Amino acid sequence: MPISKTSCPAIVAFDIDGVVRDVSLSYRRAIADTVEHFTDKAYRPSPDDLDRLKGEGIWNNDWEASQELVYRHFESRGLSREELPLSYEELVDFFQSRYRGPDPQQWRGYIGDEQLLLTPSYLADLTAAGIPWGFFSGAPRAEALYVLETRLGLNSPVLIAMEDAPGKPDPTGLLATIQQLEQQHEVDRSTPVLYVGDTVADMYVVGKARSQQPQRNWLGIGILPPHLQKVSDSHRAAYTEKLKAAGAKIIFSNVRELTPSQIDRLVQTIY
Repeated sequence: MPISKTSCPAIVAFDIDGVVRDVSLSYRRAIADTVEHFTDKAYRPSPDDLDRLKGEGIWNNDWEASQELVYRHFESRGLSREELPLSYEELVDFFQSRYRGPDPQQWRGYIGDEQLLLTPSYLADLTAAGIPWGFFSGAPRAEALYVLETRLGLNSPVLIAMEDAPGKPDPTGLLATIQQLEQQHEVDRSTPVLYVGDTVADMYVVGKARSQQPQRNWLGIGILPPHLQKVSDSHRAAYTEKLKAAGAKIIFSNVRELTPSQIDRLVQTIY
């Protein structure tokens, strides 16, 4: 059912990885496996290594992130990228064999280890409060729909995925998500937008969207990914500062802290 213009305080778009699902034992593990494999077991990136790479704000695609870490390992040993016989297609195939599993029809890989970070009832509460919501993710569409439809039981949610738009921090996908939600719910194009993500790239997306549509208010909402709940206070504080420096308006430990009342308070601060 469309949400009326008069009852819509904001539009919320969610990233998926690290926000909707915990990928610390799936995507991040697959990156480490892939880098270890293509460096002949000479280097397995640590969680800190992955955080530092993601903190650069341009490695949202985990296949490209894996490739970059392989390149950097060999560069540290005096080899140039041009000297390496690294096949991107083979790297992607290996990554997927770990993430989805060796049988592409069964999906028994690390994807089965992902814990959900929100519930259908949380999204229902947003709808009841007159807040349209959708998803903009750099994950492949099939993998994003697996968590949204198969795991969460959502019915054809608004989703812009890897195949639909350039990678982050390009804002095209976020703008397309918001456009679909505006049309579906018939809300005003001046309605504030909140984008909820867990990486520097997600916050950069918000800034770039703001530069393209300065007539509306854009808020970046940072989420500390689950693996950071288990590290030292200093490490967590450093990650928090990176998100703030990239433009996060506020940062939560879990997406469910972004309640309808919290959204109302955030929107009020911009008027």
